[in-house]
Amino acid sequence: MNMIASTDRLGPNRRIPGTRAVRWFRAYRRTRPFWGALWLAVGGLVVVKFNSYPLGLAMTGGFNRSAGYILGGAMVLFAGVALVSPLYARLVGVLGILAAMAAFIGSNFGGFLVGSVLGIVGGAMVWGWGELAPSRPAGSRVAPAGSEA
Repeated sequence: MNMIASTDRLGPNRRIPGTRAVRWFRAYRRTRPFWGALWLAVGGLVVVKFNSYPLGLAMTGGFNRSAGYILGGAMVLFAGVALVSPLYARLVGVLGILAAMAAFIGSNFGGFLVGSVLGIVGGAMVWGWGELAPSRPAGSRVAPAGSEA
């Protein structure tokens, strides 16, 4: 069964509801490090979730008790910055990897290793993201470097 909606049965002047939103989200996702930011944010949420101290006790106990909230929140923040401003993707990717590695030491092995691994993978994806270069038409040829046409 074809999962993509078709307008064949609706006629030429009918619109399928929701296709504009799907196209907008697809264009948004393709111009940002979406999947890397998603994994980085999920890793940060896992680190915060598996932090063993309640928030009130963590605020009064110093860095040892609040490290999970600080580092996990930083990972979520870096993911949000990567989505909102892809210009800073390389910087926040590296900072996300560093926060995930610090969470491994500072917060219950980084959410029992799950949060740190997701954060490192997501940060690496954000750091390595780059927009695709515009494609050339099929018939165009590029001269080799060093030769003059």
